[in-house]
This record gives sequence, C-alpha cells and structure tokens, in this order.
Amino acid sequence: MNSYGSFPGARPRRLRTTPAMRRMVAETRLHPADLILPAFVREGITQPVPIRAMPGVVQHTRDTLRKAAVEALEAGVSGIMLFGVPEDAKKDGAGTAGTDPDGILQVAIRDVKAEVGDDLVIMSDLCLDEFTDHGHCGVLDAEGRVDNDATLERYAEMAQVQADAGVHVVGPSGMMDGQVGVVRDALDTIGKEDVSILAYTAKYSSAFYGPFREAVGSSLKGDRKTYQQDPANLRESMRELALDLEEGADMVMVKPAGPYLDVLAKVAASVDVPVAAYQISGEYAMVEAAAEKGWIDRDKAIMETLTGIRRAGAQMILTYWATEAARRLSAGDR
Repeated sequence: MNSYGSFPGARPRRLRTTPAMRRMVAETRLHPADLILPAFVREGITQPVPIRAMPGVVQHTRDTLRKAAVEALEAGVSGIMLFGVPEDAKKDGAGTAGTDPDGILQVAIRDVKAEVGDDLVIMSDLCLDEFTDHGHCGVLDAEGRVDNDATLERYAEMAQVQADAGVHVVGPSGMMDGQVGVVRDALDTIGKEDVSILAYTAKYSSAFYGPFREAVGSSLKGDRKTYQQDPANLRESMRELALDLEEGADMVMVKPAGPYLDVLAKVAASVDVPVAAYQISGEYAMVEAAAEKGWIDRDKAIMETLTGIRRAGAQMILTYWATEAARRLSAGDR
C-alpha cells in the first residue's frame, strides 16, 4: 500500500506534466494591468536619444512620449511614470526647473494627459535630482549637505505644479523625512485631494542605479547614502513604512525590486494599501547585456524576473519592459 503523504504515493510532478496543467495550477499570475512604464522625456531634442546602458530605452521627445503612452495604453499597461530631463543650462542649486509650470516635466504631464486622458494612470517623479546642478535629491546647506526641511518646501511646490498639470499620482522619491505628509498637505491645500501619493517607502542606496543616472543626465557629485537606505537594513524599512502610512501614503513602493524581494514580501504582508516595486535600470541592463552575449534567454528571463517580483507581493511593477511584457502576456506568454 502506497503512503500518499510521501513518495511514491505523493508525486508533485503530476501537476507539472503539460503546459495546460502548469497554467491551471499556477499560484502567481502576471497581468498587463500589473505593469507601469517608466519613461524619460528630454527638453530640447528633436529625435529620441538612445540610452547607451539601457538598450531599447530612450530619452523621448514630447511627440515620441505621447506615442509611447498610447502604445502602453493599447497594450493594457496601467500607468506611466514620467521623469523630466531639462536642458543643462536650466539646472541650478534649487532645481527651479522642477517647479516651473512650463518646465519639461509639467509640459510632459499635460502632453500625456491630452493624449490619453484618464485611461492611463499618469504618474510623475517628485524629486529634485534631475533639475539640480549638483545632482542631489534636495537643496544643499552651507556645508554641502542635503537640507531635509528646506527640501520639503521645494517638494510641496513640485507637488502643486505637477497636480496643476493634471497628474493622477505623485511619487516623492527623494527619501526626505516627512516628505509624504508635506506633499499630502500641499496637495490638499490647493484642492487636489484626489491626487494620490505613491510613497517611495524603501528606496535603497543601490549600485544598480547606474544606468538611470545616464537616463536623466544626472549631475550627481558624491553619493546619496545620507538619505537613501542602507542595503543592510530591513527593520529600518518597516519603520519608514509605518511613517509613510501615518503621513497619508495611498500606495507604497520598494526600490530596487530584485535584490530586495525579502523586503518587498515583508512590506506586502504588513499593509492594506497597494504595494509597488520598481525593477530599476541596473536590473534591466543586466538582463539585456547577458542576453546580448547569448548567455541567457532574454524573453524568458524578463518574464521570470517579473513573476518573481509579483510572487513576492508587488501588485504593481514599474519596469522598462512594461509595454513589451504586456503584449506578450496578452498573447498568452508567461
């Protein structure tokens, strides 16, 4: 008599026999609506500019950004996260281009809103690093340190101009203490209670941001270790999570995604708000580079990484493969 609690009676492989069987019993399912496309728009260019370290990703013109938004919508992607890249001459110590109603990010928000309306969730990066001549996420004090509270004042202004431009969701990403509460108050003050906040709750000081800095034309001098989180810490993320929720975050995010799946899983198990994860530029670049050398199967690697992030608890995944992956999912590829 076989024992059905152990081999040979118990044979888990029975549920792996065919593609149809594996599909039926899959515990984690990706859907195009899980995906959000990060996109860069650069001021003063007439043709898209390829990002060397991110094959297939470009700095968009205003026109090609509108096209990318439409393509994402048609593929079933839920949202687009916009990053503005100003002309170098417009960068200064306070990042004033970031709060100019006619600055590139605000113009891009209006462009995309005119193109897709409310059919695609329009998100915007709320941070100063693209707009400062020193490349930090905030304004600096007399000793060259990022001044947390002075930066919050700038974030409040950014939130208001982005909301006025028509954004649905702002993403304060600078990791300043108190940023979510200040942004919430700033939005509510001008009657923009419906604009949501995606809190960059656990944003680590990561080596995997390298290609992104090319993408936004970063002028960074030094590093961001005094405000982004130490990769060694998990409890700190849970403290940041509690603070963001107390301050009014509507959604929370872990960034990067792949190296921090343990953090993502713990955050997802702890909250009753939507959880996002950002599959960042370095994660993208590694797969593309290895695939270009023939070392891995690119398409399978993309879907496997996205499935792993979803399995860890992310309901929303920001990924540069969003439109491509959404099309493949709609075609039945997982």
